[in-house]
Amino acid sequence: MTATAGPATARAALVAAPVGVARRRRRGRSIRTGIQAAIILLWCLGPVYWMLVSAFRDPGDTFELTLLPTHPTFENFAVAFEPDNFLVRGLVNSTVISAVVTALSLLVGATAAYGLARWRFRGQNLLLGALLAASMLPGASLATPLYGVYAAMDWSYSYLAIGLPYLALSLPLTVFVLQSFFQGLPWELEDAARVDGCTRLQAFRHVILPIAAPSVFTAAILSFLATWNEYVLASVLTGDRTRTVTVAIGNFAAELTGYTVTMAAGAAVTAPLIVLVLVFQKRIVSGLTAGAVRA
Repeated sequence: MTATAGPATARAALVAAPVGVARRRRRGRSIRTGIQAAIILLWCLGPVYWMLVSAFRDPGDTFELTLLPTHPTFENFAVAFEPDNFLVRGLVNSTVISAVVTALSLLVGATAAYGLARWRFRGQNLLLGALLAASMLPGASLATPLYGVYAAMDWSYSYLAIGLPYLALSLPLTVFVLQSFFQGLPWELEDAARVDGCTRLQAFRHVILPIAAPSVFTAAILSFLATWNEYVLASVLTGDRTRTVTVAIGNFAAELTGYTVTMAAGAAVTAPLIVLVLVFQKRIVSGLTAGAVRA
């Protein structure tokens, strides 16, 4: 018994040693990953947290370095939403412009992405490259030429003057998101619908779009957020009547309304977007990764 127990114990120890080492390595990687995630989270959410805390500070405690406001107040929000500050009008303008641009971007971008994914034609790669280049154009390089064109056409400070550039900048993103998904679709489904008597438009509407719903939703969210958050073009191409909310908040800082009031306005505008992303984050991720893996 003793003679056989010795070698068996040794073999068990040799087997257990690599297992213990692997377990310690996994635990170490988990700890490092947790630390890295905490640093990234602090780096990304730290400014947002400070904005929220500053929004509730008393104006007399503006530069107080505390994690929570000593004398919390809602006065900053009341000042931010005064009629003379144009924040309410800016919220309405941004909501309407972002919604219309998103709807048109989906309407045009979905059909364009479908055509690019469904058929091969000469110059297709050149067209995709042009779309990608258009999405990389900085707003600052477009603001001055567009202002000159709109002034010559008497379109200055109109809704159309800001809506058209936003549509042009959001379309490439919509096309790329949807085209990536459309390329992975089994086109036999469309062919089967055509055999059953559907036109190509009906097959696209009743078969392709329902399947592509996650990517369509993702494109809509990203387009809406990009339009809502844009500032450079809006600061040049909008006036008092068409001013967006980002420009209205920027005017708070320019007019020295107060640091805490500016933070309150920023919090009021940012909070709905954060809630929107948190609620629909699974749909956004699934839409972005839907076309990544193909059979």
